[in-house]
Amino acid sequence: MRTTLTLDEDLASKLKAEVRRTGKPFKAIVNEYLRSGLVRRPGNKPLTAFRVKARSLGALRPGLSLTNVGELLDLVEGPLHR
Repeated sequence: MRTTLTLDEDLASKLKAEVRRTGKPFKAIVNEYLRSGLVRRPGNKPLTAFRVKARSLGALRPGLSLTNVGELLDLVEGPLHR
């Protein structure tokens, strides 16, 4: 969609600086920052970081090695796993 937008000077200069920094077109930078701002507007729940809790899976069975994943899959799932 084509539209006319009047920007404050300080905002226009920051957007132009971002264009120079990234090499992206002005239109792409404006769209990127508008999307980003709309996602974070008041009332929207902030995104929480996804965290993975590491846990021990125990010792590897004798005869299995993690250095060759293909061989490990063959031993655990059989040769038809592919």
